[in-house]
Amino acid sequence: MVVNIVECLSGAQKARGLVVVIDVFRAFSVACYAVENGAEDYYAVGDVELARSLAKEHNGVLVGERDCIKIEGFDYGNSPTEIESVDFTGKTLVHTTSAGTQGLVNAVHADEIITGSFVNADAIVRYIRAKNPELVTVVAMGTGGVMRAQEDMMCGMYIKNELDEYPNSFETLKTFLAGVDSAEKFFDPEKTYAPEKDFELCMDLDRFDFVLGATPNDDGSVRLRKITVADV
Repeated sequence: MVVNIVECLSGAQKARGLVVVIDVFRAFSVACYAVENGAEDYYAVGDVELARSLAKEHNGVLVGERDCIKIEGFDYGNSPTEIESVDFTGKTLVHTTSAGTQGLVNAVHADEIITGSFVNADAIVRYIRAKNPELVTVVAMGTGGVMRAQEDMMCGMYIKNELDEYPNSFETLKTFLAGVDSAEKFFDPEKTYAPEKDFELCMDLDRFDFVLGATPNDDGSVRLRKITVADV
């Protein structure tokens, strides 16, 4: 098994094999919390108007951001704190973000796509081992899909190290990530769109024991589905 790490939207567009699209702060952490809370159908999209259209068609819940801030008219921003205790049983969620969901819709050469985050990292590793593909491409989406974000790169390296059976020190990693530029928003009380609790929820290692598979649709959306690793 060959594991490559690439970055940003350009990396997603070139990614091959089993592709893991990572967005730690906060898209694919949010997605895990939403699915855990019962979301039945889950659409990830790149375009805001497509998100609105899908939500109208499916009587769905709109979740998303641009420049980290909740989009006007959406039900929730891209914050795990906002949805941690929300019951989405039987609901359809439509999610669009500046980086993570853009990576999903642009991974056009992938054989298979799953999302990546720390909150289900161990499940991701076990899933990949069970599938045993020849090639894994880990895409660290970064800030806005255009600039390196340390949390996504470090998550990619964490997953690769686990696959290679190379030691990781998560507590050291968490301490480091609390001080990076992309985490500053969580500790600035004026930036209410990114509460401090978001950092803790996004860094809650292995909270969830499932992966999220991503299947592209003809309309440009990507449907996420919960996969229990034991069933692979």
